Amino acid sequence: MAKLPLEGIRVVDACDVWAGPYACSLLGDLGAQVIKIETIQRFGTRGQLNPPAKRPEGTNPVMWGYPDGIPAPSGTRHWNRAPVYNGINRNKLGTTLNLQHPKGKELFKRLVAISDVVIENYAAGVFNRLKLGYEDLRQVKSDIIMLSMPLFGVEGPYAHYRGMGSTADPISGHSTLRGYPGEDPTGLQGTVHSDAVSAPMAAYALLAGLYYRNRTGKGQFIDFGQVEGFMGHLGEIFMDYTMNGRVQTSLGNRHASAAPHGCYRAKGEDSWVVIAVTNDDEWVRFCQALGNPPWTQDPRFATTLDRWKHQDDLDPLVEGWTVQHDHYEILHLLQGVRVPVGPVLDHGEVQRDPHIKERGFFEEVTHKDAGTHPYPGMNWKFSKTPVSIRIPANGLGEHNEYVLGELLGLTREEIAQLERDKIIGTEYLPGSDQ
Repeated sequence: MAKLPLEGIRVVDACDVWAGPYACSLLGDLGAQVIKIETIQRFGTRGQLNPPAKRPEGTNPVMWGYPDGIPAPSGTRHWNRAPVYNGINRNKLGTTLNLQHPKGKELFKRLVAISDVVIENYAAGVFNRLKLGYEDLRQVKSDIIMLSMPLFGVEGPYAHYRGMGSTADPISGHSTLRGYPGEDPTGLQGTVHSDAVSAPMAAYALLAGLYYRNRTGKGQFIDFGQVEGFMGHLGEIFMDYTMNGRVQTSLGNRHASAAPHGCYRAKGEDSWVVIAVTNDDEWVRFCQALGNPPWTQDPRFATTLDRWKHQDDLDPLVEGWTVQHDHYEILHLLQGVRVPVGPVLDHGEVQRDPHIKERGFFEEVTHKDAGTHPYPGMNWKFSKTPVSIRIPANGLGEHNEYVLGELLGLTREEIAQLERDKIIGTEYLPGSDQ
């Protein structure tokens, strides 16, 4: 079997939450050996340290490792089951190290010495204060590539501010584009879309760093501010201000020039469909598909501009039709006449979708603590080097013996002593969630 694209590359993943860990998973998907560093001194994003038998009403289910109402099996490390962790930490090995302890720092540096990439997403300056910053690590591996991805980058007036993906949303200007027109921004639901954006951008930067090293033999430090990475995906709003002096606000589900354009109720409980009629030709075909009901001949809707001006009158009429039909029925009918349309799918419908199923996006993965379930799979399909979920998300400290023993050459007694000294472990220490 052909080698995977990044086979032979070793990545030290010193990240937490979403953006950094998922960036490392993408590298692992491509064949890199990713070694995730965690600590038993501080509880990370592995659900709940001491969850009750039943998830409290109103709490986020992705933070819990067991189905609602089913107690955790006795003796099971439930932190190894949390969907919020297992969904984005595939294709990795996991070890624990206390990086505040001198021995933990030493072992981290020894691991860096046999690796190619280090990535961390803590607040700016944390790794420098630990004496594990780029200048420290290049002393043990001169061509190491290190990427730091705090919210605002490692330099600049805001570098000392701490935040996560939900912080990037308002500071980037994205929050002003969400919600419905006139809606109070304080009522917006939080979003971490910037994490989803930052992960592939960080992986891309590291691939570029590896390519540069292959050409020059030199490593380098990559300063990636997640806010800046996110703002690059909002280019049109900044160009609108630069060119026209106009500050864009939320349009809701509407469009700056197309109508009808929105999310409409379909037949059934909480069923919706999105329709976008972008020009007069599409409008004619849309009306024909509906059977040309009388309201479609209303002069208020004669042209694209007319329809755009009278959306408040048009949308209820469109929904009066959509609510009589199943969202997939609407999909096939309007796509059949080349009108842009799409059903709004819930998670179950996505997994059952015939296109997604035929392409094999969801992969069945068996996790020793979480059981067997379908997981979101690969983002790409390589014709010569097929990629897949080769390794389920790592348990806490699951690969301590391999990483410390086989890779770093420690004896079993030395590893056992590290565990007695609480430098490594497979269970969180009491109070680690405080």
